[in-house]
Amino acid sequence: MSDLERAIAFYRDVLGFEVQHRYGDEAACLSAGGYHHHLGLNTWESKGGPPPPAGTTGLYHVAIRYPDRQTLAQAVKQVVDAGVRLSGASDHGVSEAIYLKDPDQNGIELYHDRPREQWPEEMYSAPLDVQALLAEA
Repeated sequence: MSDLERAIAFYRDVLGFEVQHRYGDEAACLSAGGYHHHLGLNTWESKGGPPPPAGTTGLYHVAIRYPDRQTLAQAVKQVVDAGVRLSGASDHGVSEAIYLKDPDQNGIELYHDRPREQWPEEMYSAPLDVQALLAEA
């Protein structure tokens, strides 16, 4: 993270995580449902820094799983309503996924798993109808 306050605002206000702990102006722990932390944000080596250039090593994306399609739809609606641009949407057979970037250009996947008995033999990537998903929000 290059800007801790901006990152906290995104993960709290857009994605709905709750701040559990702060470590001054350098780090914060956020979670869903009161756990001590699902996300640890810090600026220890990155304060004010640029995103990593394309083609370099690093985290591709973090995936956040929702319990069902309707809850995913509500989360995606909140993201869209906040003006965040979606970078992709895929049906993987076993799951449905929405892709976006946080303010530091880190990749985020918001998804839900289909019930196991509906999983195909092999995963695939097909376009996901985002408007149909949003209609369930």
